[in-house]
Amino acid sequence: MARQGLSRALVTASWLAEAVRAGRVGAGLRVLDASWYPPKERNARQEFKERHIPGASFFDIEECRDKSSPYDFMLPSESHFADYVGGLGVSNDTHVVVYDGDEVGTFYAPRAWWMFRAFGHKEVSVLNGGFKNWVKEGYPVTAEVTQPTPAVFKARLNRALVKTFEEMVQNVSSLKFQVVDSRPEGRFRGTELDQGLESGHIPGAVNIPFHSFLSETGHEKNIEEIQEIFREKKVDLSKPLTATCRKGVTACQIALAAFLCGKRDVAVYDGSWSEWFHRAPPHYKVSELKRSKA
Repeated sequence: MARQGLSRALVTASWLAEAVRAGRVGAGLRVLDASWYPPKERNARQEFKERHIPGASFFDIEECRDKSSPYDFMLPSESHFADYVGGLGVSNDTHVVVYDGDEVGTFYAPRAWWMFRAFGHKEVSVLNGGFKNWVKEGYPVTAEVTQPTPAVFKARLNRALVKTFEEMVQNVSSLKFQVVDSRPEGRFRGTELDQGLESGHIPGAVNIPFHSFLSETGHEKNIEEIQEIFREKKVDLSKPLTATCRKGVTACQIALAAFLCGKRDVAVYDGSWSEWFHRAPPHYKVSELKRSKA
């Protein structure tokens, strides 16, 4: 079958369904459910046990992270990532397809996609439309849990795809790279709380809510529409770009959207607003709410 997009950054449900039907899920093709939900709302692992794409394994973002960090979902070490995905049967030669079950279509899958890329893996794709549309289009689901044969994965962090707090602080004055924030407008502007946290944004950041790149059905918009979204916000895809959000998750939607347009080097500020709020000096936290109180 023809490759889907740039290095198969996206695969369609029909493509994956054919791969499942033909028995290609295995050492050469691994399907990972990267769903995560607030614990009081939904149980991602339980939902996976009840139904998932045949042959899929559960990619637990709670396990594949730096548990020593005070911030959510920070990248794990190279060895931790290698051991974890190796246990899921992923080697450096495996084509990985990630999806999640969020109602918007795609939420956590781009984070898993970016994590694989950050650790040097190129053959990784997001299921366009997510599990929601897989089910809606009538493709098969199962409760049968597959036990993949462990594989050897060698991880090497590509530091160009990850920005640290220190690099973000330096950029406020140096302006070496553009910054795009994928959170909802109210949280970016600082007019609404973000999961109990005061909100606002990094000086100089541009706001493009991640759902801007998704159609009403939950599929990625086409390349021309995505390019127009960046143009409208005066984001130049020919220049360095870093994405940020609340905790480094929906920022990966920015990286994916830009990748589809041919820009493969978008970095993600892993700590995002969660870290910035706690570490940055007050004058580096832009909030309309604070200005209105002044």
